[in-house]
Amino acid sequence: MYIVPESLARDLVSQEAATEAIETVFAAMAREEARNFPVVRETLGHADAVYGFKSGFDRAGKVLGLKSGGYWPGNADRGLTNHQSTNVLFDPDTGRPYALVGGNHLTAVRTAAASAVSIRHLARPDARVLGLIGAGHQSGFQLKAAAAQRRFEKVLCWNIDPDLLSTPAKAAEDIGLPFEAVDRDMLGAEADVILTITSCFEPLLMKHQVKPGTHIACMGTDTIGKQEVDPALVAAATVFTDEVAQATVLGECQHAFAAGLLAAEAITPLGRVITGAHPGRTDIDEITLFDGTGVGLQDLAVADVAVRLAVAQGATLTVDM
Repeated sequence: MYIVPESLARDLVSQEAATEAIETVFAAMAREEARNFPVVRETLGHADAVYGFKSGFDRAGKVLGLKSGGYWPGNADRGLTNHQSTNVLFDPDTGRPYALVGGNHLTAVRTAAASAVSIRHLARPDARVLGLIGAGHQSGFQLKAAAAQRRFEKVLCWNIDPDLLSTPAKAAEDIGLPFEAVDRDMLGAEADVILTITSCFEPLLMKHQVKPGTHIACMGTDTIGKQEVDPALVAAATVFTDEVAQATVLGECQHAFAAGLLAAEAITPLGRVITGAHPGRTDIDEITLFDGTGVGLQDLAVADVAVRLAVAQGATLTVDM
């Protein structure tokens, strides 16, 4: 079995490589060549932790496996990342496990890759202002991945605590983009693309705050009850997602769907745009919204990239099974 530890996965898998892998697997999902299996997510009743796993099979890429892990809120006090995950890949021909891959960094880049792919296919070509709601660990990954998709001229950011903007501010500085902390009204009025990446359970961005032609990528809602934007905004947008069944249950769409404001049939898998089966944006004033719920096939796609690069460079650890 190949072992690709966290530190090696971080060094090997670039954001660009992750973005290409996610675009490819979304297309495979749309062609029904890849599918996700039901998600398991449970509270442990220990350490206030939530544990689960996501799994799936990409028949086109011959990638089978699962990501196991969850959220341990006390880890920060131990000098560890609160989100912990590990990917296990299996040989689809025999069922034998062949790779164990650290998943913390890969989770961050695959999440940013999904929003980047949505920007690539749905944002207006003339988008110049990037807006960011949220300033946690994921915000830096999101900002850099998004910036590679359009010729943005500046970044506007709002966070619940304005004193905690150092992560996205540093990411903007790294790539040479002016960064400005603003209120939500200004962000919505100026931003051509808005990324939401929080852990909130209430709407932070309202319909009246968003201008025509905006593309929104909602990346923080991945659990029943979480919420980042106004359900009326979701209902008014042309909505895309990674997986429709998941979006209506635990994604940003869940609230508009439950209120009867949005039908499942009105939500389009982003992979259909990638393959050309759906036109995507059809009007310059159209508001498009991507509900990035996070699916197991994303994790498997980037884990496979990590293994392939590690093997090619002779950098893997190996153990007999």
